[in-house]
Amino acid sequence: MNNLVIMKDQQVVTSSLQVAETFDKEHSKVMRAIEGIAKNGDTHQMFLKSSHINDQNGQSYPMYYMNRDGFTLLAMGFTGKKALKFKMQYIEAFNKMEDQIKTGGFKIPSTMAEALRLAADQQEQLELMKPKAIFADSVATSHTTILVGDLAKIIKGNGVDTGARRLFQWMRDNGYLIKRKGADYNSPTQKSMEMGLFKIKESSHVNGDGVTVVTKTPKVTGKGQQYFVNKFLADQQLKIL
Repeated sequence: MNNLVIMKDQQVVTSSLQVAETFDKEHSKVMRAIEGIAKNGDTHQMFLKSSHINDQNGQSYPMYYMNRDGFTLLAMGFTGKKALKFKMQYIEAFNKMEDQIKTGGFKIPSTMAEALRLAADQQEQLELMKPKAIFADSVATSHTTILVGDLAKIIKGNGVDTGARRLFQWMRDNGYLIKRKGADYNSPTQKSMEMGLFKIKESSHVNGDGVTVVTKTPKVTGKGQQYFVNKFLADQQLKIL
């Protein structure tokens, strides 16, 4: 559950996408709930409208980031034992991230000199400990599934120049995702599923004609994250040699 909250613009936040996935709700309903809250009060400091790229069609869709207060307002309407468990996990995640900020886990520079020094130190650490950092990133997310686009960010953050579309193309070209156009396009291949690299998340929505449409999104497992990150690291090292 480490990905429940993230750092954005020096704030600890979560996203409407993460909330929808964790609480097993349709993202459109979470969006409507947030917009309903916004209409009834001054919440501009609690919710920030943004966008995300859909992994299946490459199109941009709206989403929201929210801080602890925004999440608390939103989650008040979620009931039941399972919902209470998830709310407690979110609160714990917010607390841990904020504690890290207070204790120096996330150092926020106050002057340009501090910022330059911090950047230099961090770059030196990355160069000296790149294999350990990559392994640690993989382990940190090994218990949860993530989108292919998020995996691309992890890989790029570890020194490999890639993006979501290029990673999708690479996975199709190398037999991890189905490249044949059709209903199964971008779905994991049998090989990938047998290797435990992916899980499939199904969701549904009603289109403008009143027809229920089921979509399938490939999610990279913890084992898959370790596999792909280590594979790209090894390929990168071979190119250098």
